[in-house]
Amino acid sequence: MYQLQSAIWELTLECNLRCSHCGSSAGRARENELGTSECYQLCEELAELDCENVCLMGGEPFLRKDFFQIGQAVKDLGMDLSIVSNGTMLVNHLSRLSTLEPKVIGISLDGMKEHHEAIRGNGTWDKTVNSIEKLREAGLQTTVITTVSRINFRDLIEMRKLIKGKGIGWQIQVAMPFGNFQKDNVLSPEDFYATAMFIAKERVENAAKDMPVVGAHCYGYYSEILPGCGKWNGCTAGISTIGITSDGGITGCLSLGNDRFLEGNVRKGGLRGIWEDSGAFSYNRKFTIELLGQNCADCKHAGECKGGCNSVSYCLTGKFHNDSYCFHAIERKLLKVRSRGYRRLKE
Repeated sequence: MYQLQSAIWELTLECNLRCSHCGSSAGRARENELGTSECYQLCEELAELDCENVCLMGGEPFLRKDFFQIGQAVKDLGMDLSIVSNGTMLVNHLSRLSTLEPKVIGISLDGMKEHHEAIRGNGTWDKTVNSIEKLREAGLQTTVITTVSRINFRDLIEMRKLIKGKGIGWQIQVAMPFGNFQKDNVLSPEDFYATAMFIAKERVENAAKDMPVVGAHCYGYYSEILPGCGKWNGCTAGISTIGITSDGGITGCLSLGNDRFLEGNVRKGGLRGIWEDSGAFSYNRKFTIELLGQNCADCKHAGECKGGCNSVSYCLTGKFHNDSYCFHAIERKLLKVRSRGYRRLKE
C-alpha cells in the first residue's frame, strides 16, 4: 500500500494575474469548483489517509472567500499547511495568516523587476517584494519560488543579492511548455545545467539559515560533478504525492498539466477509493524498465531514477520516464564533446 505524504491543492483557478508561464492558464474560476463543505470533507479524507502536508495554491488562493476556514481545517486535522501565492494580495491577510501558523509560504518572484513584470504584469514586482518583506517581519517562514526560462534565468545573480541574508528560502524550478508557456522560451539543456551549477554553488557557499537554495523536483539527476545533485528515487506522483484540482479532480501531479491524467474525482466515490484503486497512477505504480524512453533506456541509474521528472519528460518528449533534462545525461554528452575535441587536437 502506498502512503500519501503530500497533497498539492489548487484551491481555485481564479487569479488576478495572467502570467505568461502559467501551466494552469489561470484566470477564471473553474465551473463547479468544490464548495466549502466539500473542501471540509476532502480535508477529513486527507487526514484519514494520514497525509502529512497540504499545500494550498491557485490560481490565487486568497481569492477564495473561505480560504482561511479551509486552511484552519487542515491545521485542526493535524496536517502541516503550506501556501503558494503570487504575493500581490497578501499584505491584507498578514494577521490572519499568523494565526494559521503555516509551515511555509511560497511567494512567486520570477526575476528582477523588468522580467518579473514581463511575465506577471505591470506593477506586480513592488507588491510581491513588499509581501516578502512583510512576511519576514511577521516571522512567517517564507520561500521565494522562481520559475526559470530563457526570459529570466540571467537574473539569478541579481536575485541572490535581493534575497540573501533575509533568512528566507529560495526554490528554483523550470518552466515547461504547457498552459500559457511557449516552448520557444524553455531553457536549453546547457542553460538548464548552468542554473544547476548556480544552485549547487549557492548550497555550498551559504549556510542553510542564511539562504537555503533548492532545485525543485525538475532538477536532477545523478550528477558526478555537482554536489548535492545526485540520487533520485523516481517521480513521486501517485506514490507519495497527489495533485487536486479545484473541482475535485485527482492527479498524481498538477505539473503534468492539471486536467491531464486525472485518476478520478472526489465527488465520485471519495479520495480513498481513488488512492487505493489498484489501477490508479499506473505510469508510476506499475513502472518497469521496459517503460523507459530512449533518453533513459541505456542508463545505469534507470532502475532507481525511473526516467526522471515525469512532468518534464512528458512536456518535452510526449512520454513518461524519458527526461532529457538530466545531469547524468548532460554530463555524458559534454564528456563526449570534450573527448572528440581532444582527439582532434592530437590529430
